[in-house]
Amino acid sequence: MGNDISPKTLYARFIKRLFDIIISLCVIILFSWLYIILIILVKIKLGSPVFFHQDRPGKDEKIFGLYKFRSMTDERDENGELLSDEIRLTKFGRFLRKSSLDELPEFYNILKGDMSFVGPRPLLIKYLPYYDEVQKHRHDVRPGLTGLAQVNGRNALQWDKRFEYDVEYVKNISLLLDLKIIFMTVGKVFNSSDVLSGDEMVTVDFDEYVKSNRG
Repeated sequence: MGNDISPKTLYARFIKRLFDIIISLCVIILFSWLYIILIILVKIKLGSPVFFHQDRPGKDEKIFGLYKFRSMTDERDENGELLSDEIRLTKFGRFLRKSSLDELPEFYNILKGDMSFVGPRPLLIKYLPYYDEVQKHRHDVRPGLTGLAQVNGRNALQWDKRFEYDVEYVKNISLLLDLKIIFMTVGKVFNSSDVLSGDEMVTVDFDEYVKSNRG
């Protein structure tokens, strides 16, 4: 991956992680009632398991298990094959994604140290071989619940532009930048901009994008 390009400031090395622990712990405790309500509703409306689990690459490309509330059913056709995402994504599931409530279990990932509150979004493992030498630096830091790319267009951006934002963030981590991203994220969530969820809901997978654009 080459040399780590992230800043070696006191904030980047120590304080940021301390903030992550405090924020995630407060959210888990203060909103424990909401977790319980969502667990019950997801169980009733979408079935079991309540949580969606998928392995993702984190800092230094170390694989971790990411958790979300499930937002789709397990409806299958007569051959036992899963129906399309459009059919399995119910009205309740769309609400979870639009409100970003499906992301709440990721605060557990933040508390564990798999993720940070702010950082490049953790994407799919299958994308790892397709990053160029610059894009690989998005893994110099912990992935985030939200990030610079998410508040600057997310899925409206081409993949290369999204990764430019990721690397820009890695190079410029600071308290002020994190606070700016957090406030922008809160604003987008309350405006129903769906800034947090749906990182898989891009029009073209990154591996396919690379194959078609890099020959």
